[in-house]
Order: sequence, then C-alpha cells, then structure tokens
Amino acid sequence: MERMIIFFVLSFCSSTVLAAASHRAVKYRQIFRVIEELELTVKDKDVELLHTPENPGEGCLDTAVTCFKKGTLKLQPINSQVNATFTKATRVLSRFTFRGPGKCEFSCESYEKKTPKEFLKSFAKLIQKV
Repeated sequence: MERMIIFFVLSFCSSTVLAAASHRAVKYRQIFRVIEELELTVKDKDVELLHTPENPGEGCLDTAVTCFKKGTLKLQPINSQVNATFTKATRVLSRFTFRGPGKCEFSCESYEKKTPKEFLKSFAKLIQKV
C-alpha cells in the first residue's frame, strides 16, 4: 500500500513539473507567432532605425528582451487597415517578460541600429534561442 501511495505522489509531481515546462514553451511559441504577424504589418521604409541586440550572451538575455520591448513601441504600421492587428501584437509583446541570470554590462544603445524588419527577425531568433 505504501508503495502505491509513493508511486502516485511521484507521478503527480512529475506531471505537474512537465505541465509547467510546457506552459512556458506555449508562451514562447505564442510570442514567436506574434512577432511573425508583426513582420507582415510593420512599416519598413522611412522609419527610425532601432537598436537590435544580436547574439546576446547568456547573462544579457533579459537586457536584450527589454531592448526589444522598448523597440516595439517605436514600430509603425504599414497602413490604417492593419492598425488593429498591429496594436494587438505590440500590446502582447509589451507584456512579455523574461528573467535571466546575471547582470549585463551592455545597454540598448550599445547595439547596432537596424530596420524594423531586421529588428523583428532578430527578436524572433532570440525567442527561438530561449
């Protein structure tokens, strides 16, 4: 009887841990899809270039995500027809949080400036890396 209770407790705990890990994966997949949607609706000509973190170190992932969140606020839609989709996507990205270990010595301004589409592609690469 004791073995059965121990087995039940272990199986319950392991399923809880797996569910938590899969929730995080689902969240990252959703963010990735939102970035892809935003790439189709973002204006890429005659706009401000954005600081784009590329290949940040392990300790700089949270700083890079913060830079991307700040950059998404500067993006502009192609036209008024995609404005609702664009607004929804930027709202989802502005709520995204990531907490990484360590402190980073780089600031957003230390990264190279790129066009909005390149900016979003780098953001998508970062999300896939995480």
